[in-house]
Amino acid sequence: FVAILGPNGSGKSTLAKHLNVLLLPNEGTVWIDGKDTHAKERLWEIRSQVGMVFQNPDNQIIGTSVEEDVAFGPENKNIEPEKIRKIVETVLRKVKLWDRRKASPSRLSGGQKQRVSLAGVMVDQVKILLFDEPLANLDPATGKQAIELIDEIQKKTDTTVLIIEHRLEDVLWRNVDRIV
Repeated sequence: FVAILGPNGSGKSTLAKHLNVLLLPNEGTVWIDGKDTHAKERLWEIRSQVGMVFQNPDNQIIGTSVEEDVAFGPENKNIEPEKIRKIVETVLRKVKLWDRRKASPSRLSGGQKQRVSLAGVMVDQVKILLFDEPLANLDPATGKQAIELIDEIQKKTDTTVLIIEHRLEDVLWRNVDRIV
């Protein structure tokens, strides 16, 4: 569990985009799990290992219902429909949105949208979860729920969690292994 801190404009989000190969470095090398991000033949493999939850979940949600959005990734991997339904149910129960599965994402609160985004990357069973300022658009109570969910996922899975924040107080009380 690593927290990456810095002021606005310091390159935190740019670093995250290099880690999931949305950007490639002009100089140097970025390695993810022993794989060079410049290796075009490894691009899909690297991206499938790194899931990113963006600061604004509206930039990430594409489905017309919660379950359709979460099922998008597995459908694109040609997983059979019955298995997709089981995966989606499991993940939506984990993020406490099973009862909202038929809802339109546009009708959800900011915290619920963020959990939909998280569910969308969890279905891919990634090795690394990146959170880009997950508390930025949330009220304190919803932010606390988001942090508890992130902590729970990190503790119960073998997932590396990187959380990007600009406020030290948002990560100090957590069980982070390292602050950069």
